[in-house]
Amino acid sequence: MDILKIIQTIFINNGFVMTFLIVGLIMWISSFISKKVTKGRIASSAIAISAGLILAYIGGSITGGQKGISNIPMFSGFAVMGGAMLRDYAIVSTGFGARFEELKKAGLSGAVSMFVGIIGAFVIGAVVAYCFGYRDAREVATIGAGAVTFIVGPVTGTALNVGSDIIALSIAAGIVKSIFVMIATPFIAKIFGVTNPQGAMVYGGLMGTSSGTLAGLAATDPRLVPYGAVVATFYTGFGCLMCPSILYLITNLII
Repeated sequence: MDILKIIQTIFINNGFVMTFLIVGLIMWISSFISKKVTKGRIASSAIAISAGLILAYIGGSITGGQKGISNIPMFSGFAVMGGAMLRDYAIVSTGFGARFEELKKAGLSGAVSMFVGIIGAFVIGAVVAYCFGYRDAREVATIGAGAVTFIVGPVTGTALNVGSDIIALSIAAGIVKSIFVMIATPFIAKIFGVTNPQGAMVYGGLMGTSSGTLAGLAATDPRLVPYGAVVATFYTGFGCLMCPSILYLITNLII
């Protein structure tokens, strides 16, 4: 047995464990590129997510499958890592990280920005979905929720019992938004006054997408990260509550 077959056997028999190894390696390389090549201007998370999307496209193209890189047998562990189980774990862990006392510190402006951010992102996503020909209120609401964050999208889609293709679109919309926020934040922070704790809280409320906001603020000024994280965390939680209920009902009435 040659070395390639040995490696392939190890990956297939220990797929889930090897998946963590690969993700860790991608994160390490992304961190190196972020620090050495971009000088911290582009967050390592944005680079890692982009690399993951490219690998998913390559895997799906090679095999002609629908599950990205996990269609290749030796990378099948990614199907578990990217599945609903770990997704729901991320949602629960995000919710447990929120404290109502912390939201009070954000003040009225932080609370208002959070609701404006959720509703604004939902409306934009829903309008884009409608323009692309979607007429089912459940599908439009799911894609709109994906524009809120890539966590809120699948939660809404599951609650409304839509197809996996629509849920995938909602996740894609959220990921695009997250990457954009990661990359754009360092360049627009001063223009929009994200230079102090209060500004970071408002920005976290408007943008939401915890991963994108936190990575963007870290590249701007690491001292602002905790403040942006406070409101962005509640943004995700309230998004999971509002999108499958109030916002879906409004969407259903309109359509």
